[in-house]
Amino acid sequence: MCASGLSGWTQGRGAEGDCEWLDVPLRVLCGGLLFVCNAVMWTLFSKALRLSSSSARATVTTTASNFITSAVFGHFIFEETQDTLWWIGLSLTLCGLLLLHGSTPPSLQENEDKKDQ
Repeated sequence: MCASGLSGWTQGRGAEGDCEWLDVPLRVLCGGLLFVCNAVMWTLFSKALRLSSSSARATVTTTASNFITSAVFGHFIFEETQDTLWWIGLSLTLCGLLLLHGSTPPSLQENEDKKDQ
């Protein structure tokens, strides 16, 4: 694929030689992107844990967002298709997130009022 893509630019110089050196920078770039994406994910997860009232909410939300984001990027970058079972799992995940975030934990004021009575 690389040789056929570069054949128009090299004009007979041998695109195979150009593709050999291209392999290493692409691997380094992909490794760097992997590190950056994981660093961003852990940073956002740490902030979510600090700001959330429950660690379960932050964990479930982060896991679901990773799942959904991976599927969206896989569809647009690699043209992957998702089966019906995947869509069922996604809808169940979103329903669970709605239930989890729709319920409000009892506030501290309500707990203090109950103690006074």
